[in-house]
Amino acid sequence: MSTPPLILLASSLCLAALAGSPSGSPPSDAEPPPPRADALAGAWAANEYVLSSGDRHPVRGRIIFTNGEWQVLFFVMDGDEPRRGSGEGGRYTFDGETLTFEHLHHLSYGRTMAGLPASPLAMTARDGDGPLEPTGVEIDGDALTLRFPSGNSMSFTRSSACCP
Repeated sequence: MSTPPLILLASSLCLAALAGSPSGSPPSDAEPPPPRADALAGAWAANEYVLSSGDRHPVRGRIIFTNGEWQVLFFVMDGDEPRRGSGEGGRYTFDGETLTFEHLHHLSYGRTMAGLPASPLAMTARDGDGPLEPTGVEIDGDALTLRFPSGNSMSFTRSSACCP
């Protein structure tokens, strides 16, 4: 059985995100971590996507926060089958309550699920000045909940600490 193209593309995106710059170190113009970034720093395993409609879907993947930059790769599951997927990333700021994502790159595709219409393959890559998404944050020990402007939320569990 061959691997579906979206999974191959998303896996490549995740590896590229984890690799960082060609030298493996942050760009020389990288800004210092934003306030309270230490609370977010590291990798978080995705658990559940809760829609404003009340529909709930299991999610698999990771979101990673390092030195003012973020990457996420996740799949919304239907049983053991991924039905939707997204790889996104860019810069962020965090003031302790609001996490503002700047979206610099994005790859997504989705099939219809309860509460979610089909979504065509979409790809965006920007060098800077991406759209901003102010997002509510709750951190309780190793649990992270992101509350998006849409009214949807996603929960995560810390999978590793990062970046001394």
